Amino acid sequence: MKLSTLNDLYVEELQDLYSVENQILKALPEMVKAAHSPDLKSGFEAHLRQTQEHVSRLDQIFGKLGKSPRGKFCKGMEGILAEGKELLKEDADPDVLDAGLITAAQHVEHYEIAGYGTVRTYAKLLGENEAMALLQKTLDEEEQTDQKLTQLSNNINVEAL
Repeated sequence: MKLSTLNDLYVEELQDLYSVENQILKALPEMVKAAHSPDLKSGFEAHLRQTQEHVSRLDQIFGKLGKSPRGKFCKGMEGILAEGKELLKEDADPDVLDAGLITAAQHVEHYEIAGYGTVRTYAKLLGENEAMALLQKTLDEEEQTDQKLTQLSNNINVEAL
């Protein structure tokens, strides 16, 4: 795809986020299974449901744009998730593994926060107000998830000590 306009870049970045969310949907069940802490396990399960909603919002945006959400594979998220998967292969104490899972999850969240912040701004500049509101809602949820992970880490990191 040739990127001639901000709209072209906007669509490409939305496709990237669509790939991101779908990769996360595949990874989260493994994280739920690996988590030792009931609170962390519950948090991952909640984020799985939330991620399904994020995909649905992106589908709405693509429907309004008349564009396909497919066409781009996010190699950045692939790498972040691969690092997290390596952690699952380690012979780790359960509390240490949970601390590592939080680290991996926050890497994911920060990537998403950067992406959603950018496309939300593009939507605003392009006058895509409905999309901007949907993207802002997702951005807010990603930031809340990051904060919840930080709160969980306060206890889990102490246990891992």
